[in-house]
Amino acid sequence: MSYQVTSAILGLFLASTILWLIRRDYLHSRHALWWFLVALIVMLLGIFPTIIDKLALQMGVNYPPTLLFILGMGMILVKVISIDLHQSSQEKKLRRLAQRLAILEGEHFEQD
Repeated sequence: MSYQVTSAILGLFLASTILWLIRRDYLHSRHALWWFLVALIVMLLGIFPTIIDKLALQMGVNYPPTLLFILGMGMILVKVISIDLHQSSQEKKLRRLAQRLAILEGEHFEQD
């Protein structure tokens, strides 16, 4: 089996797994969009491998597979930053919720 077919099958498998995770409510749709993009890129590069060669040539990269690693690392960094931003937001909301709960409990005990 050629690497083109393997990459296309891998992309389809990834997309179907993402759909299954969304249906089972294991993955939020906000995060699923990112993974659908990854699945699409894997499928496109598998079906049309010359895309990376042409893109590398235009960007001045001598060895096209290097561009794949650079783009992959860039995507990973963007995803990590996105996760950190989301986690920071959740922690802030949790802290405010705990503070409001403490105020409400304090008011409740004062009334008794």
